[in-house]
Amino acid sequence: MEARIAATLPAGLEWQYEPKWDGFRCLAYIAPGSVSLYSKTGKDLARFFPETVAMLARLFAEPCVLDGELVITRDGRSAFEALQARLHPAASRIERLSRETPARYALFDCLQSGTERLVDAPLDARRAALVRLLGGVDDPGLFLSDATFDRGRAADWLAHSGAATDGVIAKRRGDSYHPGERSMIKVKRRRTADCVVGGFRYASNALIVGSLLLGLYDEDGRLDHVGFTSGLSDEERAALTPRLEKMIEPPGFTGRAPGGPSRWSTDRSAEWQPLRAELVVEVEFDQVTGQRFRHGTRFLRWRPDKTPGQCTMEQLCG
Repeated sequence: MEARIAATLPAGLEWQYEPKWDGFRCLAYIAPGSVSLYSKTGKDLARFFPETVAMLARLFAEPCVLDGELVITRDGRSAFEALQARLHPAASRIERLSRETPARYALFDCLQSGTERLVDAPLDARRAALVRLLGGVDDPGLFLSDATFDRGRAADWLAHSGAATDGVIAKRRGDSYHPGERSMIKVKRRRTADCVVGGFRYASNALIVGSLLLGLYDEDGRLDHVGFTSGLSDEERAALTPRLEKMIEPPGFTGRAPGGPSRWSTDRSAEWQPLRAELVVEVEFDQVTGQRFRHGTRFLRWRPDKTPGQCTMEQLCG
């Protein structure tokens, strides 16, 4: 069961609210002598998280099907890049990382407990079954995700998300589990940052600006590439292109630079043009991984009142 994006939390006693963990969604199928882990797309995750497989096999003797999120945190913050590092073909590396950066399993739903099938049961009943199942279970690799019926508390979770969580999930208490459907509501905390335009890429089909490459200064004064934004109208792109072309000047980024070609890029889209560090834009973003915007950002406005030196990495720490 998946979620659809909404701008605000729904209100009413029929809703249960939960933190949205910043990790890998994971369904666990547990039977005597067998533990299987699957992503929401059906990818087999068991070989990438052997510590979770071993833990679940040790803790649960009866068959059960659990829904949750695999997370890795450092100093209370999500380390999503550590999760991504697990998706590696070398078993020896996976085994080493499972010891150095073990994952935790945040549980929030139960689809089967023993012989009781719960897919068609309402959320209240599934939550009660999950609480019973975890009663007496004490392991650092497993925890029951918080839940509340209090919208005010959920709003507080949302306002303080951005470290280990990246929003709030709302579920109808009377709903059964709907595999493959977007039956939940997801609300993310949106944040803004002022960034230097350190370069740009042309569009793939014309010599016109396709995207702006964004940079922030690190503590040593180097301009690191942190992502991109492309939410400009065709009219704005046409007017902006000659202006940016007059500003082309290496190196653009003095720290971490944009990556090279990938299997998804064309020769033109992989190339980028460096700019003098003069222009500042304000963008909206949701998640940060490894001091980079995980997704594309939304262009908000130009900031001629800001100097490039004011655009620092500190903005991503809130």
